[in-house]
Amino acid sequence: MTERDGKTPSLVPAPGDIHPLRRFTDARVALGRAGTSLPTRAHLDFLQDHARARDAVWAIPDLDGLGSRLESAGMPVVRLRSAAPDRAVYLRRPDLGRRLADEDAGRLRGLAVPEGAGGRSRVGIVVADGLSAMAIDVNAAPVVLGLGQALRDQGLDVAPVALVEQGRVAIGDAIGEALGLALVIVLVGERPGLSAADSLGCYVTWAPRPGTPDSARNCVSNIRLGGLDPERAVASIATLVQGICQSRVSGVALAAAIGQRRE
Repeated sequence: MTERDGKTPSLVPAPGDIHPLRRFTDARVALGRAGTSLPTRAHLDFLQDHARARDAVWAIPDLDGLGSRLESAGMPVVRLRSAAPDRAVYLRRPDLGRRLADEDAGRLRGLAVPEGAGGRSRVGIVVADGLSAMAIDVNAAPVVLGLGQALRDQGLDVAPVALVEQGRVAIGDAIGEALGLALVIVLVGERPGLSAADSLGCYVTWAPRPGTPDSARNCVSNIRLGGLDPERAVASIATLVQGICQSRVSGVALAAAIGQRRE
């Protein structure tokens, strides 16, 4: 890159002292510029990542494959659908993604066990596609398998894993009520961004019931190899579940309960 006719070079790199910081993030930093725009490579990368994010939203996760993998590991599975009949409606009507299809709600009640039966609290794991099929296909299996073992190690009774098509976070409330769960863990595909299309989010709710506010949930986010890897995520979620079961509250009330115990 040289100067011509005393003019500023058309391709301007980012300051050299910024480049070492790029290893700490997948975000678009220190890209440089070409005139008033991005360099060609950075622009092409942007288009590719944008296409990947769109594909992640519209793709269909392999719930059959996930279910087979979990069942082969000894974790029973139940397949469910939300009230959204297809992906287009699901994206336009978030409220339908929070509700179970009528036929599935009735079917779940037949699997319910009274809370505390056998002297153990019953907890459930829900996997919902959310806004990223890629997150489910890449990260759900190791997280669910690890959580199943961690929860059993805590002496908890784990309900069949619910695999939900067209589901959002709050659908765990309806599932929790139908199964009589003391606590529900919802794993859902997070909204894709330009630096990550495969992030899995985890939402933990004590005493789940329809109408539960988001302030009553605890979240562990960005579960993926480039963020919080599945193994560390399982450890974080298991510790969170233990604290919630001891306090019998979740969300913003959990911090207050923990603070009172420390006083």
